[in-house]
Amino acid sequence: MTKRALITLLAGVSLLAGCGKQEAAKAAPEAASNSDPNEITPNEELRARLQLGEPVTAEVGGAVTVAARVEVDETRVAKVGSPVMGRVSALMVREGQDVDKGELLALLSSTGLSAAQLEYLKALSQKQLAQRAVERAQQLLKAEVIGVAELQRREAEFTQASAGLDGARVQLELLGMTPEAVEELSRTRTMGSVSRVVASMDGTVLARKITVGQVVEAAATIAEIADLSNVWLVADVPEPNAGRLREGQEVEADIAALPGEVLRGRLSFVSRTLNPETRTVEVRMDVPNQRGRLKPAMLATMKLKDQREKRQVVPASAVVREGDEEMIFIERAPGVFALRAAKFGEEYDGKRVLVEGVNPGEKIVTAGAFHLNNERRRRTVRGAGAAD
Repeated sequence: MTKRALITLLAGVSLLAGCGKQEAAKAAPEAASNSDPNEITPNEELRARLQLGEPVTAEVGGAVTVAARVEVDETRVAKVGSPVMGRVSALMVREGQDVDKGELLALLSSTGLSAAQLEYLKALSQKQLAQRAVERAQQLLKAEVIGVAELQRREAEFTQASAGLDGARVQLELLGMTPEAVEELSRTRTMGSVSRVVASMDGTVLARKITVGQVVEAAATIAEIADLSNVWLVADVPEPNAGRLREGQEVEADIAALPGEVLRGRLSFVSRTLNPETRTVEVRMDVPNQRGRLKPAMLATMKLKDQREKRQVVPASAVVREGDEEMIFIERAPGVFALRAAKFGEEYDGKRVLVEGVNPGEKIVTAGAFHLNNERRRRTVRGAGAAD
């Protein structure tokens, strides 16, 4: 072999050795990661996409969003009933109309009212007769014609007649006659068969249950009146969220008919029972409605907010899933990351509550964990294939 050929051969061997060292250096991170399938040393390109940090303490609080509806405040509803059995002769109101207390709603023609007026007039006559008997007895007692016992007997009869008249008056008022109408009856002794049905409160007529010419029974509902200056916002919360409910809980609500407006308040009622058919718990919030913009049966969305508390949190992007477990990457050494199982709570505003799994002072991958885990899986699969 010539000297020149020997030099060329030695140069080729040196070049091959150098290439082998470079390939070995490139494969070193993957070889290291293959020794522990949960550990990875990413290359510089992937490392540049990662962000590191530590769990932080923050105030967190979740919310449950459910469908809701506007309902009438049942404590502000009155059902106006028919005081007597009779035929409807006139109606003065319609649904949706505002009425004042004492305002005339309907007129009924009733023979029952005539009978009650007759009883009242009889009682009135008996009282007047008894009163004259007492006055005459007082005069006779002064003339010593009768004794004290006779006067006392007539006074007792007068007391009974007065009580009977008072009872007859109450009966007429229960049948719809006003005190003024009763006084007019006493003065004129003229009976009438028309019963007046009046509103028992200020409010809005929700429903009118009768029509002209209809015969109604005593106590039958003539109309329903409600004070709509305050309404209820009612929701049915699914059973899995029932344990988070409490009176006084903060609420935000959106009304479909009032886009862009948010109603804020607190729960005034949480049902103590569960609806067995819908598996829900009823809750409600009192809402002022002075301008009357909220109408019963309007649809809404109610957001029930949990009480805020300080908890350790990590970005949701730091959490990766392996099978049924949620895990997180810990920086074990500079540039070396290990996948570790951790326990997490609920997610709030893009953050997950960290229950356990990270020790104080440990750095975690807060962004890019998904890509890092994909690379770890790829190397693990390739390593297993090479071993085969």
